[in-house]
Amino acid sequence: MPCRMSLRVTSLFIACATLAGTAAAAPVEPVHQLAQQEKPALIATLKDLVSIESGSKDIEGLDRIGTLIRDRLAALGATDAKLIEPAEIYRMEDTPKQVGKMVMAQFKGSGKRNIMLIAHMDTVYLRGMLAQQPFRIEGDRAYGLGIADDKNGVAVILHTLAILQKMKFKDYGTLTVLINGDEEISSPGARATLSRLGAQQDAVFSCEASRVNGDRLSLATSGIGSIYLTVQGKASHAGSAPEQGRNALYELSHQVLQMRDLSNPASGLKVNWTVSSAGTNRNVIPATATAQADVRVLRTADYDNLEKALQERIRKQLIPDTKVEVKFERRRPPLEVSDAARKLAAHAQGVYAEIGETLQVHDTAEGGGTDAAFAAAATKAPVIERFGLRGFGAHSNDAEYVDLNSVTPRLYLLTRMIMDVSQDKAGR
Repeated sequence: MPCRMSLRVTSLFIACATLAGTAAAAPVEPVHQLAQQEKPALIATLKDLVSIESGSKDIEGLDRIGTLIRDRLAALGATDAKLIEPAEIYRMEDTPKQVGKMVMAQFKGSGKRNIMLIAHMDTVYLRGMLAQQPFRIEGDRAYGLGIADDKNGVAVILHTLAILQKMKFKDYGTLTVLINGDEEISSPGARATLSRLGAQQDAVFSCEASRVNGDRLSLATSGIGSIYLTVQGKASHAGSAPEQGRNALYELSHQVLQMRDLSNPASGLKVNWTVSSAGTNRNVIPATATAQADVRVLRTADYDNLEKALQERIRKQLIPDTKVEVKFERRRPPLEVSDAARKLAAHAQGVYAEIGETLQVHDTAEGGGTDAAFAAAATKAPVIERFGLRGFGAHSNDAEYVDLNSVTPRLYLLTRMIMDVSQDKAGR
């Protein structure tokens, strides 16, 4: 009898736990309903954004799309929506003379938590390509230049804010939106603003696209660097007086070869020489030679160690009287995973389960870098990447698309995360 009673109690406990779990997993209304209703409007916004060409160096196009986004944010109730010029610019080899403005808006609430949403409006495409690749929908896919990287993120932010507005939700302290126009050229103008604002937040959600092969969030992204190696030699006739020259190509080859082992798989450091150039004519000993390397890091400390190693290596020269110089650019810091981000991402998985969806959380960098790392540079608050739609084909001319089936789930996820962080329900 006691055994039967124990079995019945245990069964009842399991049944109650199951019912409780089911209740907890139910969608929160009216968020889910509004996320479903918002889908057609978000698709229309995608068309508006894609139909404006906004390459990173297309200042006119960036001003047009920036104005559109600013006006939309103002219409959604932002107390201060504006286009702002970069206060300072980090100059790199490929930084244009003028970089795009940022769109910044703030929404004032009645709570205490500060949250920032970020995305970028620039693309890698050149002016004129839109005519051959206009916005189009095929089945459940919406195609367009820059739609996955990252105009979908802009649209997700705008329509998440629309849902919050319809719900009259203002339990946050300040909700800040920052959309920049120079991400594809390593954010030379926006990085300082991203870091400054990021330090003021309790959470930052970056809205780059997720992957089409599975909903995910990213807690880590790679840092990106560049190495520029320059050798100055001396020109001379290659046939009659080669000994009077100083072959810059030979010295460059020596330098590249002795730096071929700078990668460190154990720490995730990757150094790959990718571009080189030397000489002007077949019959002239080359007086100059250059090479470039791509660098990826998972830890900020690896930048310092690499710079030191580069300076030590160039002292070992092959050709006397040549001049070797190396320049190292820190294009992006890595986004390093934190306990705070893990906890918040785990909460996001629970939110996604409310609508019957599975959310992956990746805490290992995949090689690419994003603005989330700048936002995390001066804060211990959680910064999480990939709150955008499921996307594919970034930087491709004819295959870039987003999965329209992800619109409702992603709007639900970001809206709920803002609500729960605002109300201290996110397991901080």
